[in-house]
Amino acid sequence: MKISVMTLGCKVNKYESDALINKLNALGFETSDKLEFADVFVINTCAVTSEAEKKSRQMIARCKKFNNFAKIFVCGCASQHNGKQFLDKDVEVVCGTSGKLKIVEFIDNLAKNDKIFKKNGIFIENLPEIYQDDLIASQNRTRAYIKIQDGCNNFCSYCIIPYLRGRSRSRDLSSILNEASLLGEEIKEIVLTGINVADYKIDGKPGLLKLLQELDKCGKRLRLSSMEEGLISEEFAEGLSKLKNFCPHFHLSLQSGSDGVLRRMNRHYSAEEFFSSVSVLKKYFPYAGITTDIIVGFPNESEDEFDETYEFAKRVEFSQLHIFKYSPREGTASYKLFKDLPHEIKQARLERLENLNNNLKEKFIEENKHNKCLNVLFEEKVDDFYVGYTENYIRCYLQSESDVTNKILQVQILDKFRDGARCNLI
Repeated sequence: MKISVMTLGCKVNKYESDALINKLNALGFETSDKLEFADVFVINTCAVTSEAEKKSRQMIARCKKFNNFAKIFVCGCASQHNGKQFLDKDVEVVCGTSGKLKIVEFIDNLAKNDKIFKKNGIFIENLPEIYQDDLIASQNRTRAYIKIQDGCNNFCSYCIIPYLRGRSRSRDLSSILNEASLLGEEIKEIVLTGINVADYKIDGKPGLLKLLQELDKCGKRLRLSSMEEGLISEEFAEGLSKLKNFCPHFHLSLQSGSDGVLRRMNRHYSAEEFFSSVSVLKKYFPYAGITTDIIVGFPNESEDEFDETYEFAKRVEFSQLHIFKYSPREGTASYKLFKDLPHEIKQARLERLENLNNNLKEKFIEENKHNKCLNVLFEEKVDDFYVGYTENYIRCYLQSESDVTNKILQVQILDKFRDGARCNLI
């Protein structure tokens, strides 16, 4: 029996899908994470936007095109939000964000008793109050994602995730270190992921720096996924600067450079506080890659407020912007309180920021031509180039007669190329 696990959404979902694959492999099943012929499909859904939830439903039909007789199992955020929407789609079992491992049990029972297996309907559990430490992902890439945290306490007015993932809870330090110790030599980089990585705690106290200090002993590159600026302090940045293997790339979610919009978003900082956090990071990491998310066209965002965001992004000198048009999400505070802006306004603001983004990326690459300490982990070959990322997250393209895949090599940046830069080996 072949099982394909399909993932929509974030890196946390991907980690949990890989953990399901790990469990299924241990039971002797043939598995895949690709959309191809399979006897069973597991769809790990996303609900961050209405469109993501729609794509989660559509994935059922896409799977059926490869095998109309396949059994379909659904889990994740979209089913936690509304499990009934999948019942009329000819699926076997619907689970939510917790208790995903039950799907492994259902599939195992299906394989052993195909003739008497019956559809079991919806199994949506209550959201847990403590971290569910029962998932270890299957790692088969040059970089390994390790989940350290789940849930969120921020309740931004546009976001539904806290209602689908629950309150913030942290994975035990020893469990994380144990998973890291199981990684093979082929894994060169560890990326820490979670719904709110900055809120990782040990014994109820901020613990991210201590965790990184312990992981630094593994000898693999360390990278953080998206995080909140409130964690940044002199002590934290100085501690990071002393690590041997830390990659100075910080994805700090800004969302808006206007204090008025930030208040309506229920973000817990001002633009000036955000700028101070970035300044601390650049003090200890002059060549740090500082990337961010920005939402354009948030309800009631005036032209002046958008201009504040535009000018703020220029002032910070981000290395890259990830720009999204505001999408109304039923069940959130902003959906109830504010009227959506016209599409044309949001599109115009997005395009204006995209132009700025191109200029910021080009400037960052230009500055790094003088950086003599860049190392790239080459992960794949695209056309005639070996491709990977520097520590500060510049996507680099290298032409080489020898295979450099899965190697970390020192490079010099030459010029902007495609979505990154061309480089030479030093």
